[in-house]
Amino acid sequence: MSRDDVWHRGGMEETPSCCAAPSPAAQLPDLTYATTTRGPAERPRTTGTPSTKGQVLVPAGEFWMGDTHDEAYPGDGEGPARVVQVDAFRIDVTAVTNQAFAAFVKATGHVTTAEREGYSAVFHLAYDGDGSDVVGRPEATPWWLAVTGASWRHPEGRASDVTKRQNHPVVHVSYDDALAYCAWAGKRLPTEAEWEKAARGGLDRARFAWGDELRPRGRWPVNIFTGTFPTVNTAENGYATTAPVKAFAPNGYGLFQMSGNAWEWCADWFAVDTATAFGPDNPTGPDAGETRVMRGGSYLCHDSYCHRYRVAARSSSYPDSTSGNLGFRCANDA
Repeated sequence: MSRDDVWHRGGMEETPSCCAAPSPAAQLPDLTYATTTRGPAERPRTTGTPSTKGQVLVPAGEFWMGDTHDEAYPGDGEGPARVVQVDAFRIDVTAVTNQAFAAFVKATGHVTTAEREGYSAVFHLAYDGDGSDVVGRPEATPWWLAVTGASWRHPEGRASDVTKRQNHPVVHVSYDDALAYCAWAGKRLPTEAEWEKAARGGLDRARFAWGDELRPRGRWPVNIFTGTFPTVNTAENGYATTAPVKAFAPNGYGLFQMSGNAWEWCADWFAVDTATAFGPDNPTGPDAGETRVMRGGSYLCHDSYCHRYRVAARSSSYPDSTSGNLGFRCANDA
């Protein structure tokens, strides 16, 4: 299925880079080690000259991966929670920024998926056009607009730009765009297991990247939707769309905004049974699939609809999907 199929099928259960409607909390089996039942994908490899610029080392070790708070959506495959072993690796301190992506485009001439296709998904409250450039609006998720001219350069459509958002995460980038950047930068995408270990920042089975409380001491530590989703965003945390990549405090590993702000592509194909189908040693997910894993949630996550800014939460999107709340960060072998 392609991005066009998703936009034009009508109904559209698979939304572009956003969460599915919430379901009752999953009833997860007892915590256990995963066991292998089918072949995993190969471990992602760095292409080009390896670079560790802007990265921190995440130490090797075991951690609890998956939901341990009975908050998972059954269709997401967060559970059962299990102990996973990950080798040491390096990961970017922040998501890739508009400034960094612009340097890549200038050096390579890369044209993104959204630019080639001529449109991308924009959240309706961020859009300020007259409607003439809106070419799609799915019935199931009408807050998403397919806007012609929307791209990483023009996040809300042709009239917008990133001149004053150089230190914001680049968005409207597909999985293929992320791979192309990684190849140029001498890096790779993190596996899903690497991503979650990094996001946890050394905390054991915490709900969020900073602990168990959403607003410690009454302060917002994350850029998510505040107000009434999807009609009123009060921007209590200071931002209505993306925020600068270092706008909030880092986690225990020194990584910024592993929750909220913008979803991040991971290397793995998505499968609901990932937790039980693959072993606990450096899991890489299935060797094929339709959608790729994305992690972290975004500025559109809200408890009334989607609390996938939890550190165990996962979702997925088609590799050619692009939207105003989907970006990436890079990793590398240690």
